[in-house]
This record gives sequence, C-alpha cells and structure tokens, in this order.
Amino acid sequence: GVTFYSDQGAQYTSLKYRQQLWLYRMQQSMSRRGNCWDNAPMERLFRSLKTEWIPDKGYRSVMEAKMDVGRYLMHYYNGYRPHSANNGLSPSAAEELLKTVSGIS
Repeated sequence: GVTFYSDQGAQYTSLKYRQQLWLYRMQQSMSRRGNCWDNAPMERLFRSLKTEWIPDKGYRSVMEAKMDVGRYLMHYYNGYRPHSANNGLSPSAAEELLKTVSGIS
C-alpha cells in the first residue's frame, strides 16, 4: 500500500482528511508528538520538491504532475542534486563511491 507521511498538524489529523486517506486506501504515518525527527527525511524531500521543482502555478493535469515529479525524484534528486548528508554528493554518486570503497560491484 501507499503511505502518506506527515507531521501532526491540524490539517493532517482532522477527521475529514483521514477519511480521504482511507478512501484512497492510503496509510498515514505521523511523527510522534515532540519527536520531529520521525519523518524528517520525507519532510525534507517534500520541502525540496515544492521549493525547487514544482511550478508556481502548478500543473495542467495529473499526468503532467506524475511525469514531472517522477523526473525530479528519479533523475534530478537521486542523480544530480547535492545532499549535505552525503558530503555534497547526490544519492547515486554516494552509492557508487561506497561500492568503489567497499569493493562491491
């Protein structure tokens, strides 16, 4: 199934919102109260996606959005975007470096 990650903001805990998730057969995952690190990686990804990639005026169709967000995740975010957690390397470059250093092919 699909999991929706969020914090405990009022918009995510409302009955109406949770019913919509249920309707689309999505499981909700929230950070625990007082523990903002639970979903920190997902929150960081979505912040980057929204601020770096998604057009200000949004998309003309769901298909356009799916294709563009997929391009961001699979091509740019994993392949080129520098990540501070990887000493400025993209996830793909960091993985390749690890394979080289460890001798894994």
